[in-house]
Amino acid sequence: MPADSYAATFPVGDTSGPRRAVENPTVRGSLAAQGNRIDDTTLIREAQQGNRAAFEVLVRHYDQSVLRLALHLTGSETDAQDIYQEAFLKAYKNLGSFRFECSFYTWIYRIVTNLCLDHLRKRNVRKEDAPVAVDHSGEEYSVLDQVADARAGANPERDLMRRELGKKIGAALERLTPRERMVFELKHYHGLKLRTVGEMLHTTEETAKNTLFRATQKLRSALAEMR
Repeated sequence: MPADSYAATFPVGDTSGPRRAVENPTVRGSLAAQGNRIDDTTLIREAQQGNRAAFEVLVRHYDQSVLRLALHLTGSETDAQDIYQEAFLKAYKNLGSFRFECSFYTWIYRIVTNLCLDHLRKRNVRKEDAPVAVDHSGEEYSVLDQVADARAGANPERDLMRRELGKKIGAALERLTPRERMVFELKHYHGLKLRTVGEMLHTTEETAKNTLFRATQKLRSALAEMR
């Protein structure tokens, strides 16, 4: 599949609203029109044969998850959208080399986490940037404060405590290295198994486990100092 044969821009999803379909008047086909989820293996094989509609269905399967992951790890809507676009373009360019040794889910998450790692290293995880995102109106908000608590609305005191704890956790996360933070958030915020985290970061499950242990120890120490 030629890397330059697909110049379409992937629509950035809204993490809080319904999904928007891929709008590309040049792409038509039964795969793109089907509402039911199609097996990823079938879609990948079709896309590897040059079926652009099949790849767009793959994008729709994972666009929201990719955008949420990038937003959570970068703390910036603008950066998350850039990484979202770059991740799917990179996936398209390299889809021909996909060998089905892991799931597409693991593969695309690996691309996103590596892009986020590079971004965090370049940005040096500055304290003022990491836990803060900017919405479409230009207003800043804490990413950690968006963690849902169904009971918080009925209890202002609990809501305040949750927000204060979120700020402390955000500050404590700044003391981690980019890789430590990545492992911690993938495990605890996204619920991924350490084996999967290790695969995404091109390392072993044991190394990911040790990294998580170091991150947890650092966070406990940092939070203890904030009491």
